This record gives sequence, structure tokens and C-alpha cells, in this order.
Amino acid sequence: MAKEKQIAIKDAEITNNCPECFNQELKLTFYQKHTYNAFFHRTTDKVTHEIKCKKCYSIIYPVNWTDDIERVFEYYNKLVEPDKPQVRFTTLFYILLVVVIGLVGTVIYLRMEGII
Repeated sequence: MAKEKQIAIKDAEITNNCPECFNQELKLTFYQKHTYNAFFHRTTDKVTHEIKCKKCYSIIYPVNWTDDIERVFEYYNKLVEPDKPQVRFTTLFYILLVVVIGLVGTVIYLRMEGII
């Protein structure tokens, strides 16, 4: 079963007012989705974000954003550089690949020799 993780790629402390408690300590975090499997690790191009107040610990959703929060978000959104989408194969994948190729080669050799 594949496991999915949201890896933080950029954190920013912003000083806009929280719409809930009017505190000026907000944290903007950008996440990138990674999928882990026994055979491969995949980095996707999906980037998500979250703005959280550091005092009341509430998540500020885009519906509650002020114009100032939107401007700051757009600025930091341009600065985010996500990892390239890629697939990295694990050692288990390569071991199974070598075993399968070896078995296919053995079967072909034995057929050509007339043993099978």
C-alpha cells in the first residue's frame, strides 16, 4: 500500500492580522505531495498551502483571507520552488528486475538447448 506524505518545502512567518484573534503571528507553509511504495518513491507536482495562527492555532482558509494576506500569499507563492516531479526506484525493485531478467534468460537458454 502506498503511503502519501506532505513534505514542507517552504515556511514563512508573516505579520498579518489573524481574522480570528487579531494576533500578528501567522505561519504560511507550502507542502509538496510525496508517495512512498515498496518499489518506488514518487515526487508529485502537487503543491498545497496552509496558513495557521501561532496564538489561537486556527487554520485560516482562503474564504477568511484579507487583502493583505492575499498579497503576502501571492508574493510567497511566486518564491516557492517545488522539487521536480520524479520517480526513484528502490533497491527491492532492482533486485526483482535482475531476478526476472535472469529467469527469462535461463528459460530462453534452456529452450534453445532443447532441454525444455
